[in-house]
Amino acid sequence: MEIWINPACSKCRSAISLLDAEGAEYTVRRYLEDVPSKDEIREVLDRLGLEPWDITRTQEAAAKELGLKEWARDDSSRDRWITALAEHPKLIQRPIITADDGSAVVGRSEDAVRDALARK
Repeated sequence: MEIWINPACSKCRSAISLLDAEGAEYTVRRYLEDVPSKDEIREVLDRLGLEPWDITRTQEAAAKELGLKEWARDDSSRDRWITALAEHPKLIQRPIITADDGSAVVGRSEDAVRDALARK
């Protein structure tokens, strides 16, 4: 499994602590430094079963500068959102855990992290 984190994020640190406590094997991806490509974002969205606007941090300064709250949330706008996430990775909700079974979760709660652990 892989976990996309921002080390400054308390939710990310909590998720890693839980993974460690459970003895999970995982790879850390510091996605602000190792920025996911548009294709990687598409793949994670497919694994999550979500749309790009569902994992966008709309309160970030970059989101406000881009006016994301006003953007359409439909199929024709999907690529625009994915491009914004790739160009401004700080907008990506975190942590995202990709499980070995091909699924993924946004691990913002202990329950979500445990869900990822159960999907090994």
